[in-house]
Amino acid sequence: MDQESIAEWLIGEARVLGDGVAVVEALGQRLVNAGLPLWRLRVAQRVANPLLSAWGVIWRGDDVPTRDYVVPTAWLDTGTWIGSPFQYVTEQNTSLRKRLTNLDETRDHVVFHELAAEGGTDFFCMALEYGDGTLQGTSIATNHPDGFSDSHIALFEGLKNPLAAAMEPIAMRRSLASLLKTYLGAGPSRSVVAGTFRRGELSVMKAVVMMTDMRDFTAKSNSWGEEALLRALDQYFEITVDAVHAHGGDVLKFLGDGLLAVFPVENPDLAPEACGAALAAALEARAGLAGLNEQRRAAGEEAIDFGTALHLGQVTYGNVGSPDRLDFTVIGETVNVTSRIEGLCKVLGEPVLVTGAVANHVPNGLRALEPQTVRGVAEPVPIFAPE
Repeated sequence: MDQESIAEWLIGEARVLGDGVAVVEALGQRLVNAGLPLWRLRVAQRVANPLLSAWGVIWRGDDVPTRDYVVPTAWLDTGTWIGSPFQYVTEQNTSLRKRLTNLDETRDHVVFHELAAEGGTDFFCMALEYGDGTLQGTSIATNHPDGFSDSHIALFEGLKNPLAAAMEPIAMRRSLASLLKTYLGAGPSRSVVAGTFRRGELSVMKAVVMMTDMRDFTAKSNSWGEEALLRALDQYFEITVDAVHAHGGDVLKFLGDGLLAVFPVENPDLAPEACGAALAAALEARAGLAGLNEQRRAAGEEAIDFGTALHLGQVTYGNVGSPDRLDFTVIGETVNVTSRIEGLCKVLGEPVLVTGAVANHVPNGLRALEPQTVRGVAEPVPIFAPE
């Protein structure tokens, strides 16, 4: 197998695979068949996402499975990225060759030392240029005692453009899906990518709705500086979102200092599971708040608090908005009742309130409170709080 046949495969069959792992895995094997003493192949891609800097795929020519990975934005400020070969080739639009023997502890980047410690002997990295002008990184490494020959490097370098052609559409789809998931949540983003929802098209589902709201936010807005306020919001949202995701919920939107999440009920038999998951998420967020406030007090910062309400019922969801601006949301009586129940958290002195609709599916761990009159609901609503 020569360079030309690999290039034809990359711009043909590989380009439409739609799977970065499959492309990199098959490319690694083709390079081995072409005579490269290949031990490690890595392709990294920038991501258009404020929370993630990149994703990539690593193939190894041994029994280690091919894997993909994501890199948080904060990683760009660490020594893992700063001074790395990938930073160098993507910022300079060039290539880099490095023998992994006789490395200098003070001058050579940590990635070279890590590869050498695993038995690597030679490393080559180059930039891939995409149609939008962005530069991505890819590298090969070997553990052969003689390293790569110049012909090995030339073969791989000659595949730069075909490899970019194969990976760019995958990277674009990955970035789109990642960005939509960040702003819409996992479930809605999949539906939007699939073209399920158009403007004005609404669907109905049963779900547990969760709403949270930070306590005394208005007062804090007047007395705290913007930086301190945004830091507190980020901390509060982080522990809440992590808890929702950990228990299978979707965060649909942030409402100022509040949050709206749903735990879909796929069929009636799964209502107890969704209700239990939503309550577990609410309690986990409270536990996270306790730990967060310990850290804030230790840093000389004021503690924060928030209320959480859970209600089960039918919701209508979909895209609403103008011809050139849409918002994905859920609406309906269930959402309205959840919002009003959350407002009772402060009145009743309870951090978490659960309606009877949810409590009916959670047999343990809740205590009944006095039913509450809720605007828009004819009968008092049964209310429960965690033990």
